[in-house]
Amino acid sequence: MILVGVDGSRAGLEAVSWAVREAGVRGTGLRIVHVMPAWPLEMSEDAPHADVGRWMRDGAASMLAEAVKRVREEDGRVPVESRLLPGDPRLVLIEATADAELLVVGSHGLGGFRGMLLGSVPLGVAGRTTCPVAVIRHPPAPPYGEVVVGVDGSPAGAHALGFAFAEASLRGAGLRAVHAWHPPVIGGWGPSALAVAEEAAEGERRLLAEALAGWGERYPDVKVTEQVECGHPVDVLKNASAQADLLVVGSRGRGDLTGLLLGSVSHSLLHQAACPLVVSPVR
Repeated sequence: MILVGVDGSRAGLEAVSWAVREAGVRGTGLRIVHVMPAWPLEMSEDAPHADVGRWMRDGAASMLAEAVKRVREEDGRVPVESRLLPGDPRLVLIEATADAELLVVGSHGLGGFRGMLLGSVPLGVAGRTTCPVAVIRHPPAPPYGEVVVGVDGSPAGAHALGFAFAEASLRGAGLRAVHAWHPPVIGGWGPSALAVAEEAAEGERRLLAEALAGWGERYPDVKVTEQVECGHPVDVLKNASAQADLLVVGSRGRGDLTGLLLGSVSHSLLHQAACPLVVSPVR
């Protein structure tokens, strides 16, 4: 089951549209969720300001109905259900992913998320759920036929790689495995310095090859393009996402501080990726 968070914003409906396509590819259903404060759902009809609570409940029901309608219009074969839940959107969505294979959210929104900072919901859930989180920043576009995955040799990167291979196979797309690295600091130049630089580059190419080892046998239908590039991971992956259907990264990598649930690279790409971004958690 794919879980989609909606809030009445355009970004939320774009997330629904993307999730419909994803559900169709996976052969699974959708559960559309809207989260609102608890008091409108718990108040009695004779309570003070009951009309305000009724107005909020009616608005939420209409919002969910619109999202369900969009699903049925775009692909009537996809099973869909909706739920109205009380609480903080971030905490509720994290809890609701317990039986989901993927959570899909817009990059920002209004409605049930009104008053929160831009991107606070995706930032609040990415890396904290038991399933991957897809963040949709743009309307669905014609496919390029390629999934991009960031590879850094970390445990989170390994989970991201597995998700990316499976996704490329489902979509019938190619996979671009990207590893970005920083050159070593070398004092002076000359034959010895060039040798050190080339040795470092060879080590980075070997890291990518080792990370990919065995995946080709599991997914022989996926054509893999290896890209090892010297540069900041955010810049390299952002550029690669410009002509990709999906960018997949781990929730944190080798360079992030221990204990952080969302690393600096995935955090930055939530704002900058040019295509839908999936953040894969460490399990």
